[in-house]
Amino acid sequence: MQVARLYLRVSTAEQDLTRQSGIEHEARQAGYYIAGIYREKASGVRADRPELLRMIADLQPGEVVIAEKIDRLSRLPLAEAEQLVASIRAKGARLAVPGVVELSDITPGTDGVTRIVLEAMQALLLKLALQMARDDYETRRERQRQGVALAKAEHKYAGRPADTALHERIIALRRTGLTIRRTAELCGCSPSQVKRIWALHQATQG
Repeated sequence: MQVARLYLRVSTAEQDLTRQSGIEHEARQAGYYIAGIYREKASGVRADRPELLRMIADLQPGEVVIAEKIDRLSRLPLAEAEQLVASIRAKGARLAVPGVVELSDITPGTDGVTRIVLEAMQALLLKLALQMARDDYETRRERQRQGVALAKAEHKYAGRPADTALHERIIALRRTGLTIRRTAELCGCSPSQVKRIWALHQATQG
């Protein structure tokens, strides 16, 4: 029986990992023993994700890393993404991603010319998929930038909503005579933020 480790990731705390859990059933149906499931809420453009690093550290030779989609594993630039895949392979493990490297494609009984051709095709498909995942991320970022620029041009973009409670706390502490640095420490923000908020407050009092 082959052993698999599942990596499930979403980008934000508001997203749900439940949808990705279907790959556990598919892996078991394919005859895999699940040695670990690693769930993470972090951006795919980061290579230092704690659960990803823990999974790689746990990998044993002959195991298979399974992800729902390639962008769940990585949205890194291609060179960094390939380094990530190389770190998995360096542990003697392999990668399985539906639509890129299928579970049925990596059975240990495949050998000879068939195996060479199959591995070459998988390597090409994986490289393309990693690049497409990065391109998709860059496209989303560019559309977001264009959307913000358009909203600003139409005077509809106000930026992130102000943290009213933080503003009030900063103003209250500064009124007691505390320094900017001490106020920042107590409020858990930067001195520059304290300066900006205090300056805005003083301007409204003039």
